[in-house]
Amino acid sequence: MRLGRVASPDGVAFVSIEGDASEATAKEIAEHPFGSPTFTGRSWPLADVRLLAPILASKVICIGKNYAAHAAEMGGEAPVDPVIFIKPNTAIVGPNASIVLPPSSSQVDYEGELAVVIGRPCKDVPAAKAAEVILGYTVANDVTARDQQRHDGQWTRAKGYDTFCPLGPWIETALDPSDLEITTEVDGEIRQRSRTSLFLHDIPKIIEWISSVMTLLPGDVILTGTPEGVGPLQAGQSVSVTVEGIGTLTNPVATKR
Repeated sequence: MRLGRVASPDGVAFVSIEGDASEATAKEIAEHPFGSPTFTGRSWPLADVRLLAPILASKVICIGKNYAAHAAEMGGEAPVDPVIFIKPNTAIVGPNASIVLPPSSSQVDYEGELAVVIGRPCKDVPAAKAAEVILGYTVANDVTARDQQRHDGQWTRAKGYDTFCPLGPWIETALDPSDLEITTEVDGEIRQRSRTSLFLHDIPKIIEWISSVMTLLPGDVILTGTPEGVGPLQAGQSVSVTVEGIGTLTNPVATKR
């Protein structure tokens, strides 16, 4: 199933997106998309609604330096264990919403990533059972104020600004994430291209590691790490992250008004 969240003529709703391209339809889900969704009977052509961030997360947990080549370009060795940090849920925006450059930063970078969406409350999940707690997968951009990351020595401020976690365009629930191509383009020029098979720590291990620390709730989002090729964004540009089997997340870049 392809799950989304839309602003329709009747308000905001979770939906199941069916069909392709211009023929796609958004069917309204009653209440929430977890478990076995039920439908209200209302639907809209996808072209007539606005896609929002596909999920409302209580928290966004991220994995740092999960590709060896990215760890190298950041000037360090690949970590032995997963490195985790958190972005606030107020950083989340949806497709086509602006990434707003804060005036306090002189270098804001894109970081295209595959994101995992949790489907049920869980704690201490063994890697062998990680698939049981996953709702599906979406596309993310872990936007980062790189100068502040270097200055602070820890990552909360650099990663936590409003609009610094674009998600979308929807969640794919039936997907094998083990070897997907991921690309990032800025104004149509490819800046990142890699595959999830190059993860240092795969998704089952990541879920086991994180859930040993904290309880994961339905809708929580895990960003699995970015490949090499990160770089700065400028106001007026457009950044697109594409994950094979899911789709493309595009966001314009703007300055704070």
